[in-house]
Amino acid sequence: MLKLLLLLSCSSAPPPAPAQAADPPLPSVVWGTEALPETPAKWPTRVVAIGDLHADLPTTLGVLQLAGLVDERGQWIGGDTIVVQTGDQTDRGPDSKEVLELLMALQGQAAAAGGQVIVLLGNHEVMNLRGDLRYVSPQDVQDFGSPQQRALAFSVDGALGAWLRERPMVAQVGDAVFVHGGITPRFAKLGISGMNALASGVVSGRLPGTQLGDDSPIWYRGYLQGEGACQELELALESLGAERMVVGHTTQRTGRIAVGCDGRILGIDTGISSHYGAHPAAVEFRGGDAWALYPAGNEDVLDP
Repeated sequence: MLKLLLLLSCSSAPPPAPAQAADPPLPSVVWGTEALPETPAKWPTRVVAIGDLHADLPTTLGVLQLAGLVDERGQWIGGDTIVVQTGDQTDRGPDSKEVLELLMALQGQAAAAGGQVIVLLGNHEVMNLRGDLRYVSPQDVQDFGSPQQRALAFSVDGALGAWLRERPMVAQVGDAVFVHGGITPRFAKLGISGMNALASGVVSGRLPGTQLGDDSPIWYRGYLQGEGACQELELALESLGAERMVVGHTTQRTGRIAVGCDGRILGIDTGISSHYGAHPAAVEFRGGDAWALYPAGNEDVLDP
């Protein structure tokens, strides 16, 4: 049963990427994956993209209500809307369990109404599944009852762990590719299915965690922080057959959607959780036309 917890994590620095001496070679064997989303090649009527939630149930419900996707009870009212949540559902806040359970429930409710909820892996989900708990708040552990009970919930045999291990790392809807951090040309050569197979191999333990290093789709920040990144972005999009990329991970402290490279990159981590200031925002695609959704009103976003 969903509950609203108001205790907040005090940590403020973004997690560092795992240390690694050099880029590991990407695997030549493609591992199988489960439950990857089937999305239409052309733009459906309405698509909504939502960034990092960081274990904050009240603000998660707030941004879903802002986008007209749930009612005051947290029940789906989005009809046939396709929602893409770009990772980092866990850590920093106290409500990992409730946020994940909400998204799990909304997947079923949306499907029954003709819609779809696509939940992507972020670096924090991968960290939790691999036992890296540096950014788990004490309140979050208490919410599960004990460290052991939380570990069991995120294990292969736990409800949350089993569900998360089936989530993709990358999704494409219409002409947009959605991912937590960013897709470099090196990873783009794997294609959508190849990147998702890579993530599946890492979270299952079949592949080492170094396969998802600091330039991987769950960690990369270069398109929103680096100079001269538009050329690299162009190469990656060309490999993927896409026109734009929608990413989270790099928090926009202004609370505004970031737009770069003539609309070909959108940064949607606006700091939705209370840990980052509670700045609700989302991006809505109306037949491919992008709009930023804010509490003060909606704004048209530059399209490529």
